Amino acid sequence: MAEQRLQINMPNEQAIGVYADFVRAWHTNDAFVLDFAALHEPATSTDDGVLIKAGVVSRVRIPPSQVFELMKALEQQLSAWEKETGRNGV
Repeated sequence: MAEQRLQINMPNEQAIGVYADFVRAWHTNDAFVLDFAALHEPATSTDDGVLIKAGVVSRVRIPPSQVFELMKALEQQLSAWEKETGRNGV
């Protein structure tokens, strides 16, 4: 079987990326969805608790088969980051 290689091109206007304070993960029958969001303003106190306003800066949909690859890649990168910085993810 021939080796498969994937070449990914990054448009210059996307190379800087977008900042997100957090990510929300959810799924449908066909895909996992990652909503990356950034805070709009500081949190405010309300009668019901604390209100945090944020907006989605990017939504990424991936097929279920790719979730395993994403988890492996995140684990590898987190381990490398911990080793390089001497910090843990906590």
